[in-house]
Amino acid sequence: MLLVSAALAVWPAVACTSLLVTPGASADGSVIITYHCDDAGGFASLSIAPAQDHPPGEMIEIGPRDPVTNAPRGRIPQAPHTYKVVGELINEHQLSLSETTFGGRLELVNTNGLLEYHHLMFLTLQRARTAREAIQVMTRLVADYGYESEGESISIADTREAWILEIVGTGPGGKGAAWAAVRVPDGQISCHANHSRLAEIPRNDPANCLYSENVESLAVSKGWYDPKSGQPFRFCDAYCPATPFTRRVTDTRVWSILRRAAPSQNFSPDYHRSQPGARPYPLCVVPDHKLTVADVFALLRDHYEGTPFDMTQGIDAGPFQTPRRWRPLTFKADGAEYCWERPISTQQTAFSSITQSRAWLPNLVGGVLWYGMDDSYTTCYVPFYCSLEAVPRSFAAGSIQKFSWDSAWWVFNLAANYAYGRFSQMVPEIQAAQKDIESDLLALQPAVEKTALELAGSNPRLAARYLTDYSVMHAESTVERWRALTGHLITKYNDGYIRSDKGEYPDVGYPEAWLRRVIQERPHQFRLPAQPAAKPAP
Repeated sequence: MLLVSAALAVWPAVACTSLLVTPGASADGSVIITYHCDDAGGFASLSIAPAQDHPPGEMIEIGPRDPVTNAPRGRIPQAPHTYKVVGELINEHQLSLSETTFGGRLELVNTNGLLEYHHLMFLTLQRARTAREAIQVMTRLVADYGYESEGESISIADTREAWILEIVGTGPGGKGAAWAAVRVPDGQISCHANHSRLAEIPRNDPANCLYSENVESLAVSKGWYDPKSGQPFRFCDAYCPATPFTRRVTDTRVWSILRRAAPSQNFSPDYHRSQPGARPYPLCVVPDHKLTVADVFALLRDHYEGTPFDMTQGIDAGPFQTPRRWRPLTFKADGAEYCWERPISTQQTAFSSITQSRAWLPNLVGGVLWYGMDDSYTTCYVPFYCSLEAVPRSFAAGSIQKFSWDSAWWVFNLAANYAYGRFSQMVPEIQAAQKDIESDLLALQPAVEKTALELAGSNPRLAARYLTDYSVMHAESTVERWRALTGHLITKYNDGYIRSDKGEYPDVGYPEAWLRRVIQERPHQFRLPAQPAAKPAP
């Protein structure tokens, strides 16, 4: 068996955002984690890995294969039984995982290690039922077979708990990994965005903190921490020291989630702007109100609107307030280095997701994957239950190499890309469709699940089929709605005009504030000479 899939192929090396919500912090008692799969050239397709029994001696081949010998990089023993996994994000026991890459000290990358972070996550979803089991499985796998990837922050959720596991390698030829895992206190939320967030590691609290034996000694051996300094050991400082760049492009996203979830705490922007003496943001906070799934959707849609860093404002947003900044993030001018803002919502998102895990419901109903293709700001989230038996055809179709109307990813991507040129005018129409569909799906959820529960009592297989039909039908109808929406945008916003309801094409022009900037930049080029005064009639 070769451990490679379409979804794994696009999981990125950098640039994701994750939010964790504990049962006491969610409006209905769900454990919620989110994922942004942000990657240049990334493409998404939804998949199901079915539950299976495996014969003794079966091995998993870890790819890719050597192009000369056609041999896999390595093999590991298969588990006797593997659980169903939907989207490589949630399994049949409502265990869900997501990640962000923090990179950290690149000298700790072990190219001799066998397993990368996405191998760990998929294998764990196939083998674990709870968050604590997931931590055991992942850390045992890297101890046995080595860890190849850069530093990772992994969100882990089951029906009762949410944890953050952070892991780094031990360098070329090293053994295992150094890691720590911290449970998010119930009633609180946490988030991470490509920067290590674990600080001091409680050493005598196994109910809330787990760690490897070498978590501190590895840093000491490398000279990154001195036990005689009198300062406590901090995982993030040892393995992912902050810089002005990393604070700007990672901690600004953390700040923006915290400031909107808990505005009463008045989180300062000073840390992500690298002001001297500013303190890092807390790992966990109590939100001002318990979060609904719709609230979580909103937290994933953000360009720092209403703050001094609002990407829809300023000359860099162009005349139509476009919050997109094409890569690279950094640039130089006149000997100085600059950096664009990096928002939570970004154009290179392959997909984003929100998982719900709910202890009071049977697994086949309780686990929900809300899944959206492409840019989180302009996508539409649709539900897939962890008992899903088939994926929508459009969610499995296509590739990044060729546009196709049959591919959900391309449909959402086309609508988003077309709107970038006149963002302030087109995006409200996209958001209206988004709100219409998502609010209906959220409103339908209790009734759908009530029916599924009634079926599950006598016929679990029929309940799974019912939920599959519901998910597939609404996913496909959403894609069809987006095809029609995209066609509408193309015909209405055409050649710089906005067609009226009467089919007319009046001049639209540019916003006055932007025109004034043009005049300031080039005060003479566009100015017409004054007409000479007309001579009075004789």
